[in-house]
Amino acid sequence: MNTSKKTLVALALTCLAPFAAYSQSEGGLLLSAGAEKKIDKKMSVDIEATFRTRNDFKTLDRWSGGVGIDYKLTKWLKADAAYNLLYDNNREKITYNYAADGSATGYNNWRPSYWGLRHRLKASLTFDHKVWGDIRLSLRERWQYTYRPEKETERWDFDNSKWETKMRSGRGKNMLRSRLQVEFDKKGLKIKPYANIEFYNKMAIEKIRYTVGADFKLTKQHSFGAFYRYQQAKNTDPDDYEPNMHYLGLDYKFKF
Repeated sequence: MNTSKKTLVALALTCLAPFAAYSQSEGGLLLSAGAEKKIDKKMSVDIEATFRTRNDFKTLDRWSGGVGIDYKLTKWLKADAAYNLLYDNNREKITYNYAADGSATGYNNWRPSYWGLRHRLKASLTFDHKVWGDIRLSLRERWQYTYRPEKETERWDFDNSKWETKMRSGRGKNMLRSRLQVEFDKKGLKIKPYANIEFYNKMAIEKIRYTVGADFKLTKQHSFGAFYRYQQAKNTDPDDYEPNMHYLGLDYKFKF
């Protein structure tokens, strides 16, 4: 968005009556494609690229790419590690002036949306075992570290009616992700339906993800998956605001 357009938006916001921000739900699309190379019976490496939208499918939210390695420690325990480069469309942010009674009296600052890079490292241990017949249960514990480099941004100061340049400082963030999944895994069946719940924990539960889907094995080398995911925001850092999200997802994997 160029400066003149941003100024028009800022002036339009100034004309609106003051109101408090509130949580809402949005819809989005998740698309991913990856390739996996088996090194031996226990080890494999993979690469993956993803595309994500928000704002009820209308706004491009993220591009990302990553490379990882998996190692099967035992028949029922697997370890993995990966690096991902994230290119995010950070949401716009509006702050308000407040009266002594806590009511909003007007706008303070508006920061338009902007694109920025993040680096992510993650490592996991996954317990996986058939607990009854063809029902497979898995528990994955994942440590995740994300670093956001510093970034120069612009914001509109409503009190002084001018643009300001601000440096958004770099920041690192640790997260523990715990996922419990149940899957119907019948030998010879090319479709594997599953459901899981995942908790994002950083001193408190920040997000909960509920996912239902199925993986389809087309050939020995080609497979794809489809899923629906509801992501509930709980104690999200205001600096990383996300509303509750409904995602539709498709993924493809090639093995060689």
